Amino acid sequence: MDNQNISIRVASAADKIFSKIITDEMAASAAARGTGIAKRSPEYVEQKMEEGKAVIAVTADGTWVGFCYIETWSHGEYVANSGLIVSPAFRKTGVAKAIKKRIFELSRQKYPEAKIFGLTTGLAVMKINSELGYEPVTYSELTQDDAFWEGCKSCVNYDILMSKDRKNCLCTAMLYDPKDHYKPEETKQFFEQNKKGLERLLRFKQWKLLKPFLKKNKNGNNTTSLKSILKFFS
Repeated sequence: MDNQNISIRVASAADKIFSKIITDEMAASAAARGTGIAKRSPEYVEQKMEEGKAVIAVTADGTWVGFCYIETWSHGEYVANSGLIVSPAFRKTGVAKAIKKRIFELSRQKYPEAKIFGLTTGLAVMKINSELGYEPVTYSELTQDDAFWEGCKSCVNYDILMSKDRKNCLCTAMLYDPKDHYKPEETKQFFEQNKKGLERLLRFKQWKLLKPFLKKNKNGNNTTSLKSILKFFS
């Protein structure tokens, strides 16, 4: 696939024609992973397009490729780049990374003083974030806006989050603070040097948090679907 034939730009009202396919793919992707992102309606996505708070990727012939949008929390103190999704036909081509970079630039342009954060269960997304200057942080450093955490209700791991009083979950929190951050090359280097250790840490964290929620069989022993566990370890 030739990425030169793909345009990655700020979305506009004209891109509303893609809103349904975007939200359908968001839902399908979350179901396939076994984890979830906040469910969004086509109308919500269209609003982001109208406000100039979204980035879309399309081919030269008008085929939808990918999407991401901006949300603000705590009266603009925090910004989240949410709903990153790429069409299955264009995954593993570098498009996701390019969209993340463009939405990050748009966030910095619109909200230069805001802290930009994200939650992820994937090492690949952690790598992309690290290259932009994000750092892993505790949940206490994120927005405490109830409206943001309400969005986690659509995730299968919501019970885990609430059992930890919103202080921990399977996702790793990452933050870019414009007033206090390392240079992107520094965070990228840290990630590369500690990639294996971070991967082991993610697996341990996932298993430790999942364990109390495993189903009990008649003998009182923990049991669960191997498929569901492997989703978190893949």
